[in-house]
Parts: sequence; C-alpha cells; structure tokens
Amino acid sequence: MKVLSTVNAPYGTALSAEQLASKISDPASALSFDASAFSFFSEVDEKLQVSFLDEMHVDPAIAMDLPRKFSALAGYPLPLARAD
Repeated sequence: MKVLSTVNAPYGTALSAEQLASKISDPASALSFDASAFSFFSEVDEKLQVSFLDEMHVDPAIAMDLPRKFSALAGYPLPLARAD
C-alpha cells in the first residue's frame, strides 16, 4: 500500500500493483521517461523496492537495469542502480 500511495499520489494516478510491476520491468519505461517507474526507483525506500520486486516476481536483472538507465537520465544515482 505504501509503495502504491508513494507512486500514485503525486501524479494523481491509480496504478495497481500489477500495473506498476509491469512498468518497472519494462526497459521502455526509461526511454519514455515514465514518471511512475521513476518515482518507484527514486522515492520509494530501497527496502520497500526490494520487497515489492520480490513479491511481484519482477526479474532481478531488469530490476537493476532500469534504475541504472533512470540514474543516467536523472544525473544522480538511484539506490537500486548501486546494488550488485
């Protein structure tokens, strides 16, 4: 619930957990500058990110690649972009 409220509230969206999982596992989210995916990687606590990714069965390789792409676009490192 905390993850979804953090991602949805600033943008007035109502993404479900499944919709968010789809966005954060799609490499195109960085190319389209998807605000919800960026919000997940930049505003949600790192431990909550890891828990959400695990619970939603998001591929770990993708889960590490997308925040690296967002970090390059944003110009600063995001927590999961630094993870090994």
